[in-house]
Amino acid sequence: MENFFKLKEHGTDVKTEVIAGLTTFMTMAYILAVNPSILGATGMDTGAIFTATALASAIGSFCMALFANLPFVLSAGMGLNAYFAYTVVLGMGYSWEVALTAVFVEGIIFIILSLTNVREAIFNAIPASLKVAVSVGIGLFITFIGLQNAHIVVDGSTLVGLFSFNGSVKAGTFQSEGITVVLALIGLLITAFLVIKNVKGNILLGILITWVLGIICQLTGLYVPNAEAGFYSLIPSGIISAPASVAPTLFKMDFSAMASLNFVVVVFAFLFVDIFDTLGTLIGCATKANMLDKEGKLPGIKGALMADAVGTTVGACLGTSTITTFVESSSGIAEGGRTGLTSIVSGLLFILALFFSPIFLAIPSFATAPALIVVGFFMMQSVAKINWSDMLEAIPAFICIFAMPFMYSISEGISFGVISFVVLNAVAGKAKKITPLMWVLAVLFILKYIFL
Repeated sequence: MENFFKLKEHGTDVKTEVIAGLTTFMTMAYILAVNPSILGATGMDTGAIFTATALASAIGSFCMALFANLPFVLSAGMGLNAYFAYTVVLGMGYSWEVALTAVFVEGIIFIILSLTNVREAIFNAIPASLKVAVSVGIGLFITFIGLQNAHIVVDGSTLVGLFSFNGSVKAGTFQSEGITVVLALIGLLITAFLVIKNVKGNILLGILITWVLGIICQLTGLYVPNAEAGFYSLIPSGIISAPASVAPTLFKMDFSAMASLNFVVVVFAFLFVDIFDTLGTLIGCATKANMLDKEGKLPGIKGALMADAVGTTVGACLGTSTITTFVESSSGIAEGGRTGLTSIVSGLLFILALFFSPIFLAIPSFATAPALIVVGFFMMQSVAKINWSDMLEAIPAFICIFAMPFMYSISEGISFGVISFVVLNAVAGKAKKITPLMWVLAVLFILKYIFL
């Protein structure tokens, strides 16, 4: 392992990498429950989706380790799976088989783009200030996701608002929803304390302690599961289970719609979101881990992008939506993960999840939410690297930062950051700072908003 992953060179060891891989998996294990739920709305077999998601996640993560030796973990991208189900299938009326074909074609195009260095060139073209902004924006974004997952932040008259404990008591939902919000807040303080004390594996411990506290609350009657409202038992229903067959979705693609203009638009939408979600995640996580070189480039990025492309292609064959690098990888990086061994550990856990799904599916979102919030804190620290006295650097960075959480999209944050950087520098007479590829990206982003 030392020879292959070069652990000492990266300032890490096997124990640290294992803890990092376990932490990343724990923070993103929810995808094994969420992805079948979302894609299942199209009529796909949910058991097959579960198996396909786990296998594709493992394969993509193994490719990340083998191709790039980076601590990033892949799975079915949130947002992309919703676009697959609710827009392409339920909205546009395509069958899920055609949607899988679009994902497959996207994956093949990604492989070609990765081999021709197009995606790597885009990564390198983004200015250093925007790369830092992406890291900070993702930090706020995953903090927001954590707050939502824990129901600390809920829908309100002002679009979002604080959960009402008094309201939950009056509505009789405190013992299901309300107590989980309390547990999430307690878990956040516990995780923060462990971070302050520099306890090894603090984020993972925070998840486990919060989950155990929840189990105690259920055993004592403080927490009462309510499956109809989405609050399930915190106690695993078993230990071992046989994996569901992937046969209902395996190679079930339909190429009959490929000649239509709508199909091309669907493929382009998948391509666009995945390119910039992946680039944003790589930029953010690599910046936080100090993996970028002096020129702002990420060593091994070509292999990382290829892993993403292969994962997407294999995922489509197995029967799941686009496989992409997960922002939750930052939780493992916060634990010290620096090499592909982190990805290998997470990938193996996805395989194990096929046989121990009752345990992994019992991990509640309120237990992983504190981890996401604390990781957001870690990523926010990069904001100090932005030169706030240079307005042409600072304002586009700020726009990029606020766009990610408020527009709920990493790719939108990059779009707005790039457009504002190009426009402001051009009108300020600093066009020489703008590389040709940044001009191209800005035009493409503007055309996307006009036509898509």
